[in-house]
Amino acid sequence: MTGGLHGSLVRLRARHEADVPVLDAELHDDVAGNARGSRRAWRPISPGAQASMNRVAEPTERAAPFSVVTLAADELAGEASLWDIDTHHRSAHIGMALRPAYRGKGLATDVVRVLCHYGFVVLGLHRLQVDTLIDNHAMIATAERVGFRREAVNRHAGWVMGEFLDDVVLGLLAREWVP
Repeated sequence: MTGGLHGSLVRLRARHEADVPVLDAELHDDVAGNARGSRRAWRPISPGAQASMNRVAEPTERAAPFSVVTLAADELAGEASLWDIDTHHRSAHIGMALRPAYRGKGLATDVVRVLCHYGFVVLGLHRLQVDTLIDNHAMIATAERVGFRREAVNRHAGWVMGEFLDDVVLGLLAREWVP
């Protein structure tokens, strides 16, 4: 269990090639789940395709992708990222998806806490933001447990499986964050 960023339940580390087929099969190929968590329309991808959002990619100035691994068993639990990183305004968005078998076990809160540590302490950001569908009660509760505040509701901002849904924006400032 070396490398990466550690929480109390999870470690965020660089993506490994062996992670990609698992994440593609359990996260990308779940059409309904993917449609709810992505800003892009779902399209099928071939194994190992460059189009995979889970492919191994180096961090950039705009995005820092991670694989989520459990500390207890060193098992791949999902993916997480800071995205739309803006170094001028010192802000970023948080994104994450856990494999079905790892949901409801308290891992999401730990992932968000570790992403906050990375954003505020490592990158020196001032603001982090979560955008999620209004009926994603688990993500809203997770963000609020970490200290995020509801800031806005964007009406009918997301097209999901044949209907428009509202999007909730939650924000957290560095000075409000409690490690």
